[in-house]
Amino acid sequence: MPNVFPPEFAALEPFADWAIHSEKARYAKRVASTMEELHAFYDVAYPLLQEHTAYLEKVELDGIGDQDKHLLWAFCSLVTVAFPVEAWGQPRVPDSGPSSIDAVVEPAV
Repeated sequence: MPNVFPPEFAALEPFADWAIHSEKARYAKRVASTMEELHAFYDVAYPLLQEHTAYLEKVELDGIGDQDKHLLWAFCSLVTVAFPVEAWGQPRVPDSGPSSIDAVVEPAV
C-alpha cells in the first residue's frame, strides 16, 4: 500500500483516516472520537506541523499532489481537534448542546 503522506510525515500514516476533505466530515469524526483518540492524533500531528513548516511553505496549491493534498486535509483536521485537546477536554464545544457550524464553502483543494 502506498504512503498517504510525504515521507517527512510518515509518523502520520497511522492517522491517515484524519485526512478528511470536508469540514462537516472532520467535525463528525471529531465528535465521534474519544479524547484519547483526539490526543493520539494531536500529539503526533502538532509537532510535525511545527517541525516541517519549511516543507509546507514550499507546497504549491496549483497542481498539488495527492500526498500533499492528504497532508493539507490532515492538518485541517488538526485545527478541528486543537480546541478540544488544548482547552475543552471534550470533543464537543462545552455548553453548546446539539448545535453545529456548517461550512458553506469548502476549499477547492
